[in-house]
Amino acid sequence: MKIKSSQGSGKWMGVLDPVDDAPDPASTDIRRVLSSAVRAQNLVILTGLGTSLSVMKDGKRAAPTMGDLLAKIRGRFEADDMIEELEGGPRWTKFVSSANVPEDTTDLEYLMSRATMAAEFLPEDNANTIRKLLTIAEGIIRDEVDFMEDAVGVPIHEAFLRRVARRSSRRARTKLFTTNYDLCFEAAAKRSGFIVVDGFAFGSDAHFDSAQFSYDVVRRSAGEEKSDFIENLFHLYKIHGSIDWELSPRTGQIAKKPGTRKPLLIYPRSTKYELAFSQPYIEMMGTLQASLRTPNTTLVVIGFGFNDKHISEPILGAIKANLSLNLVVINPDIEKASENDGNSYLNAIGTLIENGDARLALIAGTFEGVVPLVPDVIAETELERHTERMRSLGQKHG
Repeated sequence: MKIKSSQGSGKWMGVLDPVDDAPDPASTDIRRVLSSAVRAQNLVILTGLGTSLSVMKDGKRAAPTMGDLLAKIRGRFEADDMIEELEGGPRWTKFVSSANVPEDTTDLEYLMSRATMAAEFLPEDNANTIRKLLTIAEGIIRDEVDFMEDAVGVPIHEAFLRRVARRSSRRARTKLFTTNYDLCFEAAAKRSGFIVVDGFAFGSDAHFDSAQFSYDVVRRSAGEEKSDFIENLFHLYKIHGSIDWELSPRTGQIAKKPGTRKPLLIYPRSTKYELAFSQPYIEMMGTLQASLRTPNTTLVVIGFGFNDKHISEPILGAIKANLSLNLVVINPDIEKASENDGNSYLNAIGTLIENGDARLALIAGTFEGVVPLVPDVIAETELERHTERMRSLGQKHG
């Protein structure tokens, strides 16, 4: 694990093995940065694929990478070719040639974007074929990201929520934005006794209503007039959609439908920039941008590679405009990505750090590696202790 901050003269410092209990400068700096973040008046968190990659299922990684999805799509097309021939050639060859990309392409988003554009200009028969192949590809993506089951554990997500989402009533609720479609944070919240405000009213058959984010939950004992805000509550914004959202064509409303075959998702393609500014995503993007311009705010970015321009641009703009915005970016590949020939946004952040910007820090580490270093700033609540006791009892008695 490494860190780059102004505390270390703007250079990367690696965590060293402890020697005679002597403090390690890099480890000390990482803990300082994370401790300051969770104590911020306004805490905003942005997560990407890197957080879901920590989830294991049957001893294997549960969440697919972009490379995994691409391999699945190609494998499905080639398997279908063995069952039925497609007029005009093999499905994969037809798909990539129509999109005008190399057959050995490794960029799923570029392929999907080119294929979508090609369907608008090709002759009708070819266009219909490409649309059918795109539908199959989207179905594979949908099935692969729907991996959460009762037997799948999310201990890292649970530990993370206990550290960042349990807030003093004197501080604003944690706002957690994610580009992931999966239900990892929802499952972690349910198992840890956290309440999620995600834009849907409590109860069955709830529809998305952005006004829900302005509501809160209090604890009120019988016979008492005083009410207290509960500690374990956070706001969840799924800015690329969710595997359990479904849009009703008749009413235009968005409902939660677990197991739906038509989830409301922004699939990986270049048009996601435009789609992000349609409902309901525009509500969440607007909240993200407003949050980043709020004074005394800390943004913690974990597992997000800054490859989505519609998210990266507002972050960079807020860094330039909001002098009280602090930023911590955590990603295992961030050192190389922040170099001159890497990601332009991460390179800009790295350059500001080198020039002495004390608001910013880059940490090269994984989600599961960093979470244990995040301090618990609020004592465990009685509700959490009770939830853990009930879980242990259930496991013991089956």
